[in-house]
Amino acid sequence: MEAPKPKNLLSKLKDGLDDKEEQMQILGTFVRLGVVVWAGFIITLNYVELPVIKKGSSGDITFVASVFTGALATFGLNTSNSRGKDKTPPVNCPMVKKKEE
Repeated sequence: MEAPKPKNLLSKLKDGLDDKEEQMQILGTFVRLGVVVWAGFIITLNYVELPVIKKGSSGDITFVASVFTGALATFGLNTSNSRGKDKTPPVNCPMVKKKEE
């Protein structure tokens, strides 16, 4: 009698999810996660100097950074600074000049 072949990850996932829409959601999540990892790796390579890779002229990573930000936004993460200019400093801040009365 022949032993059953071991299933790979994709076939296990396909068997576990009967609904085609659920399969597409999981695949979409993996693709978005892959884009985040790829863009983060490229951005990190721009700032880290490795002895194996000779760093030439610093390239423009604006596109990769925007892809990274967009992919993070699909997961509900925001990379912008939440501090606004209209925010008042704390009352006990020593850098704030007190108005003379």
